[in-house]
Amino acid sequence: MSRRPFDPRLLRRVPAARRQLAALGALGVVAAALIITQATALAALLAAAADGRLDRAALAAFLATVAARAVLLWAQGVIAAATAATVKATLRAELLGAVGTRGPGWLAGQRAGQLATLAGRGLDALDAYFTGYLPQLVLSVTVPIAVLARLTFADWSTAVVIAVTLPLIPIFGALLGWQAQAATERQWRRLSRLGGHFLDMVAGLPTLRAFGRARAQVEVVRRMADGHRIATMRTLRIAFLSALVLELVATLSVALVAVPVGLRLLGGGLTLQTALLVLLLAPEAYLPLRAAGSRFHASMEGLTALNEAFTVTAPAAGAPTGRRLPPPAPTELRFENVTVEYDRTVALRDVSLTIHAGERIAVVGPSGAGKSTLLGLLLGFVTPTRGRILVDGVDLATLDPDVWRRQLAWVPQRAHLFAASLADNICLGEPDAAPERVRGAVRAAALDDVVRHLPDGLDTLLGERGHGLSSGQRQRVALARAFLRDAPIVLLDEPTARLDGAAEAAVLDATRRLVAGRTALLVAHRPALLRDADRVLRVDDGRVTELTTSAGATDGTGATGLAGPVGLTGALG
Repeated sequence: MSRRPFDPRLLRRVPAARRQLAALGALGVVAAALIITQATALAALLAAAADGRLDRAALAAFLATVAARAVLLWAQGVIAAATAATVKATLRAELLGAVGTRGPGWLAGQRAGQLATLAGRGLDALDAYFTGYLPQLVLSVTVPIAVLARLTFADWSTAVVIAVTLPLIPIFGALLGWQAQAATERQWRRLSRLGGHFLDMVAGLPTLRAFGRARAQVEVVRRMADGHRIATMRTLRIAFLSALVLELVATLSVALVAVPVGLRLLGGGLTLQTALLVLLLAPEAYLPLRAAGSRFHASMEGLTALNEAFTVTAPAAGAPTGRRLPPPAPTELRFENVTVEYDRTVALRDVSLTIHAGERIAVVGPSGAGKSTLLGLLLGFVTPTRGRILVDGVDLATLDPDVWRRQLAWVPQRAHLFAASLADNICLGEPDAAPERVRGAVRAAALDDVVRHLPDGLDTLLGERGHGLSSGQRQRVALARAFLRDAPIVLLDEPTARLDGAAEAAVLDATRRLVAGRTALLVAHRPALLRDADRVLRVDDGRVTELTTSAGATDGTGATGLAGPVGLTGALG
């Protein structure tokens, strides 16, 4: 079977399952005792029947143990199913927590499709492990020990034969299980790639259709599915071979017990009741191991997913163990020699800058220069490769990320809306906000006119990704979220990108109201966002330089001009 049939990390990572696992162990001990009692009662009942009499005490004991084993089997199923549900719920919550803590950059590196497959199909495969394999694993320990102990007193020579042959089943099972484990890991990798590719294909389906590549991708998915099917069949062949070997070993072992017992019984060296007891208990010693071996193969996909989930949700190396609460109203944010490196590029290089409370800082530069990475660092979505970020002198990496993010209001380039009501989307960060506050945020974001034209107002259900609203309206929903959050720090990532003139004007007006009196970091591609900036930072090839402003100089529209020959257009790159 497996080199690790039970992962000890399960007890540490899912403490809620400890009591249930302990109950399964206790039920395994009770099951072993009931098997011994049932075999003893049945042997006495049959021996008495051979003498032409009815042993009522043995009959009552046999019927009672049969009923008790039925109840025990039901209890094992209930507890095993509850354990599986507890573990799956805990691990799914940890997966979501890992995504939220490490941020979108880590999610992209881990392939969203693979994580979706792991959280869905992968963890669901744990049902076979907890409801099938694990109870049998417990019985494979308790039952053979109980049988050997009982037969030692009944017929020690038979106990010796069973003790010698019993280890053959786990030995052969382990040899085949290692092969099955490698095959299952290959099968899981193929399934993860298939899930990731399928998710990518669905997300990019409009592009594929536009370029006439949809049918080609269908063929790719078909080939990947065939590869997964072939890997699954190879795994099943190993599982069937393992079942055959285990059945053969168990059958031969029982024969080694049954033949001498029959000969001794005919020779008068063994009583009928003892012989019956031996013949009834010998198969019970091998049965749990055989069943555990066969059910293990059905649970291997779940075990592989369990190991993958523990690996994905493990704390990052060097991550701080203790989390501190951030100051309630930060007065200074300081970047100290911050460098961010990805697999194939360097996003930021030795960035050092200080942001004081109440400052409105615009960040400009060409696409891909690292502007959004600056915001990702403050949001905790990106971790510095070198250097650190200080919040009033405290390293951001040591702060509680959830508490810190409650002090931030974030308006991304493309606001993600969910298939829920408009009110629920606005209240995403403040689910318990009073209706008056929600309506105030709607007015501040210039969204009230949109709400009036919706069929159910704020209770109107939106489609997936906010289907039913225009790009400008979705951006105003994001601004309403920020107004409702009422956070001291505002981060805006090109909020007017891809908007027409009318929508841009509405968003700009709402943006000015939002940043008034707050610390703001605005990523800008258009000159209109620079009007009220106190400072302008240019990011180019990962390096940040500050562009000084000249008091009173404007671009003709009231926006502050930039000193020197750079100008607004040059600053925006």
